[in-house]
Amino acid sequence: MTTAITIRQLPMEAKQKLRLRAATNGRSMEAEARAILVNALEEPTRADLTWIQQLIEVGNLVGGVDLPEVPDGPATAADFNRS
Repeated sequence: MTTAITIRQLPMEAKQKLRLRAATNGRSMEAEARAILVNALEEPTRADLTWIQQLIEVGNLVGGVDLPEVPDGPATAADFNRS
C-alpha cells in the first residue's frame, strides 16, 4: 500500500539540492525524495550511548564506585483516603 505526503515549507536551497541530486541519479524529484526517505528509514537507529562509556571510564579512573545495597521489600499500598 502506498500513500501520498506533502512537504510544506521546504527551504529553497533544499529543493535545489534535491533537484540536482535527482538529475544526477536520473530520477524525478519525487522519486529521489522517496529513495532518500526509504533509505534513511532502513538504516538502523543509532542511539548516542557515549555518555555511558564516559561514566564507566570516570568510575575506572577513581578506582570504581561502591553503591550501597538497598534491601528490597514489598511496596506499600497507596492510601487514597488521605487528604
